[in-house]
Amino acid sequence: MNDLKGKVAIITGGASGIGLATVEAFLDKGSKVVLSDYNEELGKQQADRLAEKGEVIFVKADVSKEEEVKALVDKTVETFGTVDVIFNNAGIGSQGETHALSYEDYEKVIKINQDGVFFGAKHALNVMRENGGGVIINCASILGLVGEPTAFAYNAAKGAVVLMTKSLALQYAKDNVRCVGIAPGYVESGMVNKEALGEYYDGLVAKHPIGRLGVADEIAHAVIFAAENTFLTGLTIPVDGGYTAQ
Repeated sequence: MNDLKGKVAIITGGASGIGLATVEAFLDKGSKVVLSDYNEELGKQQADRLAEKGEVIFVKADVSKEEEVKALVDKTVETFGTVDVIFNNAGIGSQGETHALSYEDYEKVIKINQDGVFFGAKHALNVMRENGGGVIINCASILGLVGEPTAFAYNAAKGAVVLMTKSLALQYAKDNVRCVGIAPGYVESGMVNKEALGEYYDGLVAKHPIGRLGVADEIAHAVIFAAENTFLTGLTIPVDGGYTAQ
């Protein structure tokens, strides 16, 4: 097992939801954490709030821009000396009919959800290979494993993340770098809850055989498992209440 105490972890999209829960989970393990997010105000607030739990800093980054992801990794190395784990979590959702989808909206989903994984992996790899290994964890989705009629761009991006994870695992195993994907089901959040979804909420719950939606801590727990288990690489783990078992 990989002891995470003292290890350095970057979490993108870390200011809320799954990302924030994962920041807290790594801090609970004694890791040094770089909380990164596009939302600077919220990101700083969360890092300040969590400072009593351990070593954590905030670094703003738009993962769709390679120069900002490189700066994120550089700042991590400058502050903590290395990168042991990166969780490429930052992403956006998208719903709508494909015939009405503009290229600009399609491109935005691809750039954040897919290109962001590429940029995070690329620049973390440069550090990990030099320092003897590491773990790349990519946030895919159940919609990277199964189709959704109104999620063409999101399906495309998250499906790519699943195969990018396999490719990275095969390519860098020789460098002691593992790569694992996490595919969450629908998770309770500020935008996904009974109040926000109204009549659609019960239908969404019904798609999960376990009878409820997930919570962010359950996804964070899977990220920790992926980081700790040293024989795990090249697969994407559904954490979905049985959604993709059907």
